[in-house]
Amino acid sequence: MSSKKKPKLGQNFLVDENACQQIADAIGDVSERTVVEIGPGHGAITELLAKRCRRLHCIEFDPALVRELEFRFRNDAHVTIHHADVLATDLRTMLDGAASLDIVGNLPYYITSDILLLLFAAARAGAVARAVVMMQREVAERIAAAPGSSEYGALSAATQMHAQVTNLFTLPPNAFSPPPDVHSTVLRLEFALRFAELGIEFEGFNRFLRASFAQKRKTLGNNLRAAGYSAAQLAAAWPADIGAQARSEAVPLEAMAELYRALGSAKAQKA
Repeated sequence: MSSKKKPKLGQNFLVDENACQQIADAIGDVSERTVVEIGPGHGAITELLAKRCRRLHCIEFDPALVRELEFRFRNDAHVTIHHADVLATDLRTMLDGAASLDIVGNLPYYITSDILLLLFAAARAGAVARAVVMMQREVAERIAAAPGSSEYGALSAATQMHAQVTNLFTLPPNAFSPPPDVHSTVLRLEFALRFAELGIEFEGFNRFLRASFAQKRKTLGNNLRAAGYSAAQLAAAWPADIGAQARSEAVPLEAMAELYRALGSAKAQKA
């Protein structure tokens, strides 16, 4: 067994100064904006954001880091350090009268999807405009994947319903202390909801997507039959531009929405 000390709470702190600068630059002009930083750690990016934005909220779970950050930014009245679990935080409470928030964060790999869902909910509430977030490279590749790619899945589709995704850059393990076992990728999300354009509502369509991607090896039709749709229902609703044996990862979001609308918003029995 290795005697190497594990980072507290699984944290890997970004120590590459150039990467910190790139992330701060990627969020754009925040001189009149309210920014929320998720997981500021020792404050490497916080230091840059504090000099640029009108208002900065930092959400940190580790109490020792909270104390460190509170001391470091004790003279910055526009910076607030929150000792909180981001998943239990209503981002709307941090608007401070602003129209919307900008988000920056190094997302822990084990709750990346949960944090993204939190951001999507905030976007649907009109509370966030854009985000620059870092995550494990493999997760970022799934999020940014295009239909037709083997990486494309329910998380890709859900993200792309909410935002335009740009893959900015990837960092090696030695950009962090201690180095993780994986590479990390930084994405920019420009929130632009597509529900009205696609003619769908989120909750029902999200259940439909989860059913559609339930088994990657199965065809879309087989997944939907396993979820409770009958062969007759599917035959009557099936769009001409979706092949009979198509797998879900090959179907564009627009065609998936067309199928969902044609089937109606009936709940899948096993979704």
